[in-house]
Amino acid sequence: MGWLVRKKAVAAAVLGLLTVAGCSSGGGSGSTPSSSAPSAKGSDAAPPGSDTAGTEAAYHKWGLKPFAAPPTPPAEKPVKAKPGEVPVVSDIPTKDKIVFVTFDDGAEKDPKFVEMMKDLKIPFTMFLTDDIIRNDYGYFKPLQELGNSIENHTLSHPNLRTLGEAAQKNEICTQEKKLGKEYGKEPRLFRPPYGNWNENTRAAAKSCDLQAIILWRESMQITNMQYQRGDKKLHPGDIILAHFRGPKELKGASMTEMTANMLRHIQEQGFTVARLEDYV
Repeated sequence: MGWLVRKKAVAAAVLGLLTVAGCSSGGGSGSTPSSSAPSAKGSDAAPPGSDTAGTEAAYHKWGLKPFAAPPTPPAEKPVKAKPGEVPVVSDIPTKDKIVFVTFDDGAEKDPKFVEMMKDLKIPFTMFLTDDIIRNDYGYFKPLQELGNSIENHTLSHPNLRTLGEAAQKNEICTQEKKLGKEYGKEPRLFRPPYGNWNENTRAAAKSCDLQAIILWRESMQITNMQYQRGDKKLHPGDIILAHFRGPKELKGASMTEMTANMLRHIQEQGFTVARLEDYV
């Protein structure tokens, strides 16, 4: 009888050890997941706060792979303005492999693009022209609600170099007020149509309390990007220009197809997308 009691005691002790080992390994239903390995993988595959599987499914829907999460923005914005001067910016000083996506004008109002951006959560900046968006201000509000800012691109999209300072000020400052009224916040950034500006433009932008004139390094066409540099490559901190365009301008392609092509070019060159307003 004593032998049988001792045998049962040993079995119970062994069972207890196995149970403890099972809990600490993370294999049981009551286990606590490791905070190191999964989060390291997730930071390479999904935006912060997103579940990896859900992000992969959202990207797959548009024929894409998830981007790496961008680095934490610098505590101090790297674009510096000289006293009393509005800086003109084509790229952001950074060593990180990040680029910045911008969309201009506002002509195409494709609901599929709103759906795409809700799925992908790619940060981007909109530079909008009143003559082009006034028939549907509301289209851009869901995109703004995703955290994407609406910035100034003049009232009527003129070549500003052909206008005097007073006319330029009207184009820029009046649009500043209109966008503030429609979207609840006046823009901080300004993009001159066609990238054409002069010192009157800079003076007008300053008088309208704008903080930077934003140009670009690459422009997205339909399937390919046009590069300003001879090496035909993206560089850290580049600003990319795209447009709200539809099948008429894109020779039958949709805005979502153009955007997917642009995102593939960015990813294939080893870059991810950051938010411009975090750096300017």
